[in-house]
Amino acid sequence: MAYKRKLGRTADQRKALLRNQVTNLIWHGRIQTTEAKAKEVRRIVDHLITLAVRECDNTVTVSKETHNDKGQLMTLECVNDAPSKLAARRTMMAYLYEIKPVRLKDETKSEYKERTRDVAHPVVEKLFREIAPKYKERNAAKNVSGGYTRIYKLGPRRGDAAEMVVLELV
Repeated sequence: MAYKRKLGRTADQRKALLRNQVTNLIWHGRIQTTEAKAKEVRRIVDHLITLAVRECDNTVTVSKETHNDKGQLMTLECVNDAPSKLAARRTMMAYLYEIKPVRLKDETKSEYKERTRDVAHPVVEKLFREIAPKYKERNAAKNVSGGYTRIYKLGPRRGDAAEMVVLELV
């Protein structure tokens, strides 16, 4: 088995292709591609999901006592990412492309801005909020990292007979 497949491209083209396919797989849940590309994408996706699973619950609660306008003592509590979760989030943000959320048909411009203003990087948020908790439940008993994707073979592509597959999140 090859350490890294070249995929018939230069390094910058290969990196861009893999980043794009990893981002789309996480965002949409499945992609259709060739077998060689799917095997490379699977390695990267499993690594990112493992990182998210380990860090999804890693938060720190900070309480701070301040005085309000009336001079009363108030306690404010903030939930922040722990340093290791912040590092994992930044690692993912550096690798994944940012996908802009689609504006709905009946949605006004102000409603769209309100809906999307809190989400800085929607793909990373989806990893931490939806995907990681699902796989944490799945692999907690087995103590396994990886195995988050499935490959279905579709047969040869017409034209060049490349083996086509569907790569999806389990």
